[in-house]
Amino acid sequence: MTTHILVIGGGQNAEHNVSLATAASIGKALSSRGYTVIALTIDLDGRWSKDGEPLGDTVAASVASALRFFDQAEVVFPAVHGPLGEDGTLAALCALTGIPVVGSGLRAGALGMDKWTTKLVAQSLGIATAHGELVSTAERDRVRFEGEVIVKPASGGSSYGVSLASTPEELRNALATAAQFDERIIIERVVRGREIDVAVLQEPDGELFTPPALEIHAQGLFDTATKYDGTASFSVPAALTPAEAQSLSDAAKALYRKLGCAGVARMDFFLTTRGPVLIEVNTMPGMTAHSQVPQMFAAAGIEYADLVQSMVRAALRP
Repeated sequence: MTTHILVIGGGQNAEHNVSLATAASIGKALSSRGYTVIALTIDLDGRWSKDGEPLGDTVAASVASALRFFDQAEVVFPAVHGPLGEDGTLAALCALTGIPVVGSGLRAGALGMDKWTTKLVAQSLGIATAHGELVSTAERDRVRFEGEVIVKPASGGSSYGVSLASTPEELRNALATAAQFDERIIIERVVRGREIDVAVLQEPDGELFTPPALEIHAQGLFDTATKYDGTASFSVPAALTPAEAQSLSDAAKALYRKLGCAGVARMDFFLTTRGPVLIEVNTMPGMTAHSQVPQMFAAAGIEYADLVQSMVRAALRP
């Protein structure tokens, strides 16, 4: 019998188009493996649609209409990055409907999306993080410039709202930019090091696997523009000593377990002379065939469609 998989893309945040690309790639890969794919999109206004047609005149009506497709599926693949998707929102909906979900559940999604919380979790494990502070948008006018910092929304992805501030004026602008994406803002001291991504996959037998790590090469801050304009380059595998590779893998797996992740997660680090420093956790990372995570698994000899299928099989594990 063919397994029916509901793939959800889009979303109500700045990563909407990235999520559409991820969902399209996942759907194509699953179809190539013989699965029956049901594709739904969450539009920017919150309404759910199928094949470009809204499923209702209001958000609530469209969600109610979308639920019938949940009933047709054996598993849901929520390929929505960012708030109201990756943050556990869709995993919670799947839990309420009783349908298995690919990837992390509600708790891990919520914890992983909150960058301040992941810093606290990392610190509890002895994993270094950048020194920083958390402020609300209402407090941003009271923040004083004390040196070069990175300013970013506490939640979000694709580096939207992330800025480097080297002057008092740049700090004010950076805080205003971050405030467009979240009511909570993180201000961190700049960390100097190599930017290394580590992917972790929970296999169908429950074991954790980390493929070769990836190094990002960018001029200056690896921000949203740099991520998508082609100016950054990647090295896969990253040129690491065995000890460096082991320390990164151990840190990534420890975070994965502590947060309660499932499926694939990507942990981003700075590799410094003192070891790994956590940047952030992505519980639903970019998953087109050319995204960073599939590139890492390709370096381990795992084809994109096989990776996606493995994630589905893990979700269906009793």
